[in-house]
Amino acid sequence: MTVYFKFPKMTKDDIKKIVLEIIEEIAPDEDLADVKPDVRLRDQLDLDSMDFLDIVMELRKQHSIEVPEEEYQELASLDSCANYLLPKFNQA
Repeated sequence: MTVYFKFPKMTKDDIKKIVLEIIEEIAPDEDLADVKPDVRLRDQLDLDSMDFLDIVMELRKQHSIEVPEEEYQELASLDSCANYLLPKFNQA
């Protein structure tokens, strides 16, 4: 008999939390308490292009989420991250 486990689906809030946790690992000196979800992350945090690349790499390393380079702009804000990543997290 095969038993399949159904994992709960991720929510947009779950994904925003994951992205903030990754940013906290990459830039521990950043104050993430007042990050606005609809404003570009690079406009409100001191993130450079290498930090942004680190976010993409951590998504792949920690969660097996691939983000092609031509889609990096989809990760501009927390809201856009959640919208873009939600189907990727829930496709399994």
